[in-house]
Amino acid sequence: MASTLRLAVIFSILLSLFSQSSYAQTTACENYKFNNNKVFTSCTILPHLSSFLHWSFEQSTGKLQMAYRHTGVSASSWVAWAINPDLSKASAAMPGAQALVAWPQSSGTPRVYTSPILSYSTNLAEGNLTYEVTDLTAEYLNNDEMIIFATWTLPTNSTTILQVWQVGPVSNGAPGIHETVAANLNAKGTLNLLSGQTASTGGSSSTTRKRNRHGVLNAVSWGILMPFGAMVARYLKVFKSADPAWFYLHAACQTSAYAVGVAGWATGIKLGDDSASIKYGTHRNLGIALFALGTLQVFALLLRPNKDHKFRFYWNIYHHATGYTVIILSIVNIFKGFDILNPDDKWKKAYIGVIIALGVQAALLEAYTWYIVLKRKKSEKETQASNGVNGHGA
Repeated sequence: MASTLRLAVIFSILLSLFSQSSYAQTTACENYKFNNNKVFTSCTILPHLSSFLHWSFEQSTGKLQMAYRHTGVSASSWVAWAINPDLSKASAAMPGAQALVAWPQSSGTPRVYTSPILSYSTNLAEGNLTYEVTDLTAEYLNNDEMIIFATWTLPTNSTTILQVWQVGPVSNGAPGIHETVAANLNAKGTLNLLSGQTASTGGSSSTTRKRNRHGVLNAVSWGILMPFGAMVARYLKVFKSADPAWFYLHAACQTSAYAVGVAGWATGIKLGDDSASIKYGTHRNLGIALFALGTLQVFALLLRPNKDHKFRFYWNIYHHATGYTVIILSIVNIFKGFDILNPDDKWKKAYIGVIIALGVQAALLEAYTWYIVLKRKKSEKETQASNGVNGHGA
């Protein structure tokens, strides 16, 4: 009863904090006062990148007056807000988007201009848009917040738009490539200009699902099954009663890990082909190296010499060195993947917990198996000594 009451109190506190946070965000949107005294009929909190959109829309003329606010903007960053005329491109909204771009300047007046985005490899060059845009201005406030104002003339039958918003670095007076973490990749969605209803298209896109699938397959295979299979081989074979069961269990773990890992590797290659302009050089190269080394390990099992073969010693050196290299590179590359996907902290912490658990078990088993090996050798020496004395006495 007491524990139930405590849970109820904790839940109430969390609900209260959440409500306060939601209310504060809503207030920051609806009650925001612009320096130029502009007033808009609608406002929405965009789901990513600390952004807000204020607007007034007159359907009969297609006039969309808007202000895009982006907070947490440094003096060396650009921001952009865009409309993609093609609503069918919800999962790939950047190519074809008609963008408003702004960044701070040392003069104090932001640079602001229009930029048609033709492809993912855009450099945000200035150019005319499909839609007419007037009254284009920008403000940079408190070294933190950029606001872009504009009036768009849209088709009178357009009541829902596909919007894209973004932030990236400015270097030598030119906009650079934005980050490719989840928040940036998901900064897109539809907006009904009449009802204000929004729908994010980033979180459920097929690309995001493929990236998540790629991450899960590789974390389970290369990052968990491979180390576990290596532990089976290293520690179970010490026990004579586990021979040859340890070998078959080891082979099953590693071949399963390889099969699942190849599936994860293939999804990564496909993702790279589908997003040719987005490069993750180190992650990709490590993945290719892991696939090559893993394939060599599988073929090594087929070419495994007998215990008494003269090449068995060299095969063992190769097999162990390659195996431990694969495990180390796998863990490194999985953390590279975490940095790219940028999932909730709980997923990264969960994997770290699994690795720590495997590490602790390996340390304990290492100590215990060494104890068994040393004890066995001591016993064998004592037996040999006893047999030697008995034989001499005979």
